[in-house]
Amino acid sequence: MIIDTHVHPTNLVDEAWRHTGTPFTGERTLDMMDGPFWINGKPRRVDVSCIMPPPGNTTWREGNKTGREGIREYQAYVTSLVQQYPDRFVGNFMYNPRFGPENGAAELAFHVKEYGYKMLKLHANMHSYRPDRALDWLRPVMRVCDELGVIVLIHTGDGPYSIPTQFYPIIREFPNVTFILGHFGIQTGGVYCFEAFWMIQDSPNVIGESGWLLQSRIVEFAKEMKKSDLVFGTDSPPNEPGMWARELEVLCHQPPQGLNLSEDDLEGYLGNNMAKLLGLAPTPPPKDKAEAEAYLRGDIPQASAANTHASHYLGYTPSAWAEAANS
Repeated sequence: MIIDTHVHPTNLVDEAWRHTGTPFTGERTLDMMDGPFWINGKPRRVDVSCIMPPPGNTTWREGNKTGREGIREYQAYVTSLVQQYPDRFVGNFMYNPRFGPENGAAELAFHVKEYGYKMLKLHANMHSYRPDRALDWLRPVMRVCDELGVIVLIHTGDGPYSIPTQFYPIIREFPNVTFILGHFGIQTGGVYCFEAFWMIQDSPNVIGESGWLLQSRIVEFAKEMKKSDLVFGTDSPPNEPGMWARELEVLCHQPPQGLNLSEDDLEGYLGNNMAKLLGLAPTPPPKDKAEAEAYLRGDIPQASAANTHASHYLGYTPSAWAEAANS
């Protein structure tokens, strides 16, 4: 399966980016995820997306609710999608400390226990705080992440508050929490991918997200990084998932454009690395076009995003794939 770590469906026009005049709803997101996208000559889809509100829709506006009620309100549409499509969506909690650090921590715990959320998103630029100095704003919610095994996705790649190394203090304070550097240090205001690379190399609890990373740097970094230290993410919308999957597919090509990467290792980047973090069973790549088509038809069932135990992957083992494809 392919897992996208970074998707922003909304029932409101994105208040910060305003990509179109029509909200990019969960249904539009599912249609986009279904592709198909061609990877190594086989039709694929994004099976599971980790979804969160657009960060611009999580800031306070005149007339909005505050405190825990306000947090629950801005998270409500994502929660509804997670409940409606549990096999396709995993909840990611957008943390805005300006609604109150303790309120945010309590709401994260509520969303994890009540709705199965598995991730937390930090966007220090959108919410206007300096992460290396606002540690008291981050500690309460990080304690919940540590206690409940929540993965932290960090927006990185632009100043003044989202330069990757600004998150080093909180990353070092919580070594048991897994941090994903969203955009691999690249966004609207800078290219901090080398910072992100060395943070990943130096910190066992830090991994990178592939989206926005330059294709040549993906090859350069993947050659040196542990194969478990990179996950697929697109920041959709406005980004189209297929182009970012294509940048990872290039790793299977011959050098210098690629690394002669195996399809099994590519599947790690596309989904299996993230599956392990989410508690889903890793799956093999389809062995050929026929098996890929069988999977898209539904002849081979997918993992359930709501399933928290890898050993319960619908009773399916890798050896069952070929049997199902040929049945």
